[in-house]
Amino acid sequence: MSETFTITIDQQPVTVTAGDSVLTAARKLGLDIPTLCYLEKCGPLHTCQVCLVKWNGKLVPSCGTKVAPGMVIESETGEVHEARRTALELLFSDHVGDCLSPCQRLCPLWLNIPAMLRQIEAGRLDEAITTVRAALPLPAVLGHLCHHPCEQGCRRGHWDDPAAIRNLEKFVTDQDFAKSEPHLPARQPATGRKIAIVGAGPTGLAAAYYLTRNGHAVTVLDRRAQPGGSLRDVPEDRLPAASLDAELTLLKRLGVEFQSKVELGGPMPLADLAQNFNAVLLAVGELKPGEGDALGVTLAGASIKADPHSCLTSMPKVFAAGSVVRAQKQLVRALAEGRAAAECMHRFLSGEPARRPEKPFSSLMGRLDPAEVRAFLLQAGHSGGRVSPCDACRGHTPAEAALESSRCLHCDCRSSGNCALQHYAQVYGADANRFRGERRPFEQQLQPGGIIFEPGKCILCGICVKLTELAREELGLTFIGRGFDVRLGAPFNHTIEDGLRRVAAECVKACPTGALVFKENLPPAPHAPPQSPPPSDSGDASTRPR
Repeated sequence: MSETFTITIDQQPVTVTAGDSVLTAARKLGLDIPTLCYLEKCGPLHTCQVCLVKWNGKLVPSCGTKVAPGMVIESETGEVHEARRTALELLFSDHVGDCLSPCQRLCPLWLNIPAMLRQIEAGRLDEAITTVRAALPLPAVLGHLCHHPCEQGCRRGHWDDPAAIRNLEKFVTDQDFAKSEPHLPARQPATGRKIAIVGAGPTGLAAAYYLTRNGHAVTVLDRRAQPGGSLRDVPEDRLPAASLDAELTLLKRLGVEFQSKVELGGPMPLADLAQNFNAVLLAVGELKPGEGDALGVTLAGASIKADPHSCLTSMPKVFAAGSVVRAQKQLVRALAEGRAAAECMHRFLSGEPARRPEKPFSSLMGRLDPAEVRAFLLQAGHSGGRVSPCDACRGHTPAEAALESSRCLHCDCRSSGNCALQHYAQVYGADANRFRGERRPFEQQLQPGGIIFEPGKCILCGICVKLTELAREELGLTFIGRGFDVRLGAPFNHTIEDGLRRVAAECVKACPTGALVFKENLPPAPHAPPQSPPPSDSGDASTRPR
């Protein structure tokens, strides 16, 4: 029977077995020590150096350091976190690839546009509406009025025409609303918390959407006879009332309660509203002269003064967002302000410090040269220009939408959201450009059997090399070259695919950076469990490494 004893990690005792690694011991305590080159069946490879801990005054890799009686380990200290962050930043110094596509980065609501396009192309419209609704409130309205900044970032536009992202988003939503029972987004269990939102315009409706999905009971109050705010003033030819009404019906199905012809102030003071609800959001739009004086919150000129990081006003439990704080000239940004306020309020009601959501981490390649654009064009299913609908009033048919979606260059990373490097870069606040010099050219090797290898994303972790060795692959994979010129490949000038006859799927699954992927790897729908921890944009910032 193996010897057992106790060691200490961050002042916590843990019982271990002789032969265990420090990493194994830390995981028993629930510590998330980052690893990029460790797979249990492969053993420690010691290549990434991001799993460092401190022992006896030295930083050592936890995956390959064996436990010893009386051992005292430091794992979650500022010094250790800085060392891990530096190791991650060194890996990015030679990284070639975007985690997120430019179109997704430019969307103020962070819609996973490449996922939506691939789902439309494949005819998986049920998944496409799930992707859309996971990010967007009021997508039917956005399909008419969004100024589509995403299309300005579309790399296809550097070649011919950008993908018709707004029109395809509208297509997905129109197809869904044509059903007898449109898709209803998932909602978290009821929290028992009650929220009042004053103002049924874009910002207030967006906040209601996200807060209701988080399980809170939301009541929206508005002075008008019908909810919609400034959207009710948009001419019918630009925004059909039916599109707005369909979205409001969905909000009601989600559980949002609307109260019309309610004026804040006078018989309904803000202080009384705050007393009757767990939190209040002011989203009443731009204030008229003298209108803000009766509210009882601090003003900044003609606007309500709210903390830019938390959306909190001077009155406890009262938040403010949208044009009542700062004029919002674009619909999608007004909706994004509603999302930010909802995040602040949700954190507040969960007992955490209120703060806006973090932007998802993304490594950036920057501008591509023509040869690199041509490499991406090999991924596109349609080589021609934008596919316009035959009937502009009705919009795209399913066949037209699929063809237009196939024009996407797939310049995002297929592993985004399931990439260990991206995840830990977000957790540790890594700066991908800290050690970066002139980047090497983008390269994408398309293998005949559907495997894609991108050398610029490979961190030479050695996992796939070890897996092919364990599987006794006839060729397998190996490291070729020396020093800074070392690269991953198959021996004797064979292709990567030649070296992965038995364990291709296992290597793709274990790859920590998405350097090895399958071409037809459609992302999981947002409701599916992630294959690895999602980017950390929740939790108290004071407990997270910085």
